[in-house]
Amino acid sequence: MRDHFERLAAYNVWANARVYSAANALPDAALMENVGGFFGSLFGTLTHILIADRIWMHRLTGEGLTHTDLEDRPFKTLAELAAARQQMDHRIAGFIAALAETEFSTDLHYKDMSGQPHAVPRNLVLTHFFNHQTHHRGQAHHMLTVAGLDAPPLDFMHFVLDGA
Repeated sequence: MRDHFERLAAYNVWANARVYSAANALPDAALMENVGGFFGSLFGTLTHILIADRIWMHRLTGEGLTHTDLEDRPFKTLAELAAARQQMDHRIAGFIAALAETEFSTDLHYKDMSGQPHAVPRNLVLTHFFNHQTHHRGQAHHMLTVAGLDAPPLDFMHFVLDGA
């Protein structure tokens, strides 16, 4: 099972690098413009992905930064956000690589943002974790296209076929 999640972690690194590379072509006003996305702007959407990753990684490890509001905006610039994104991607990959094979099927006990306790098999939590990123990267991809950019393909099969 580790191989599967290591591949998803590698895909995450690849896809994030592509999105951020495309986003770098936009002026700040376009990054921050509310284009009607669930988190408003492209910058808001990319920030939300990182905020959610911090929350889940804190639940998974008991360590690192976490948040109590999914709309926190701790970064002022795309460069700051991109640096934090790269650090998080590295942390995620390292976390997956270090998990014992038996840990993937053990329950993760955590409290959600409203304080409700849950016990969910770690492999299902990780599936949600990576799926959440993919979901919002799709929204970001749309925003890049609406902004007039030729947004790069993010499909998992592009990652696989590119030999990444």
